[in-house]
Amino acid sequence: MSFARLLSRLFFSGTPSGSPPLIEQSKYDSNCVFCDVSVQNGFDVLWEDEKLIAFRDQIPASKYHIQVIPKEHIRSIRQLRKSDVQMLKDMVKLAHQLLDELAIAGPTRKMGFHIPPFNSINHLHLHVQALPYKTLAKKAKYPVANGFKSYIKGFSWFVEAKQAISILQDDRTVGVFPC
Repeated sequence: MSFARLLSRLFFSGTPSGSPPLIEQSKYDSNCVFCDVSVQNGFDVLWEDEKLIAFRDQIPASKYHIQVIPKEHIRSIRQLRKSDVQMLKDMVKLAHQLLDELAIAGPTRKMGFHIPPFNSINHLHLHVQALPYKTLAKKAKYPVANGFKSYIKGFSWFVEAKQAISILQDDRTVGVFPC
């Protein structure tokens, strides 16, 4: 693979809309720690149904830091398309329900996804946080870049959930560069 193609795969927004994902999806990956989330495996599970599971982050960036993941193995936000918007909306709805239970005020809520290659685990996971962050270093891991002109999001390795939903609804894909 050429260096230019490698950079393109790492930083640009995946495949053109309507194209198949870069990596074939499967419902379960035996090598994925998030495919085995359970109380028995040491996770502090807060909520679970047939499609989603929510648990406390093991290295929280803020006082309340929750992960919401689909049970189906999806590598990252870059693989999602317009047809996946409802799943993201369901994840966000669950996140708000959990934060409501914790009595977290709306303005202190932050939700989003890291974008490969800047993600730590190759399984789609929504970071659900109640600000402020514990340290400046933790805050730096979750930068939000607002869009400009026709872009919904600017250059950043983190995309807020509402930005991701808007990008996908516009039949685009999420990437590090403006999209």
